[in-house]
Amino acid sequence: MDVTSILAEWTPYLIGGISLTLGLVAIALGIGVALGLPFALVQVYGPRPAKAAISAYAWFFRGLPVLVLLFLFYFGIFPAMGLDLPAFFVGAVVLGLRGAAYQSQIFRGAIQSINEGQMIAALSLGMTRLTAIKSIILPQSLRIALPGWSNEYPEILTDSAICYAIGVAELLTRTSQIVAVTYVTMPIYLCCALIFILLNYAGMRVIHVVEKRVAIPGFGAGAG
Repeated sequence: MDVTSILAEWTPYLIGGISLTLGLVAIALGIGVALGLPFALVQVYGPRPAKAAISAYAWFFRGLPVLVLLFLFYFGIFPAMGLDLPAFFVGAVVLGLRGAAYQSQIFRGAIQSINEGQMIAALSLGMTRLTAIKSIILPQSLRIALPGWSNEYPEILTDSAICYAIGVAELLTRTSQIVAVTYVTMPIYLCCALIFILLNYAGMRVIHVVEKRVAIPGFGAGAG
């Protein structure tokens, strides 16, 4: 059987792997933003104990390889908590928690790049700190953070392949299973690599379009 016939036969199976891979990426990015942004705000505006806790969190998740984190949570932390979670969910959560550690630093840097005088001016006008953050600081800092944050997509996309180690049937796992059945190695793995490249390119193009639409000419990412 030639490679074309093999790919035609196994295409639906690969598409299923692509769907799971994109699902991992989407959930992980969502968790990363949902946690990373509040963590960044705490690091900039929070009390010292909270800042220390967030710094410890970031140090932990940035200091360990993804594979180690997957094993810790899948075989240790979640079972110890009495949770019997599907491998897909564990993979998405671990990628998201790790992404939050990196994204918190991206957002923190963007927030700190806003002139402190803007907060002082907002408070002098009678705004609460929360209102000033929501209405003045965040709209600017999120635009500044977007170019750096966009790097999280390819990072999580490539890291998602490591989830094969806990049994998630994502793209790489399914590719390996096809190779095991057909005994065709290099062409199948090259096809997998091409799919990852295309997913990476497509996602970055979408992010680039969003970045251009929200950019303010002459400000931050829109400067120049």
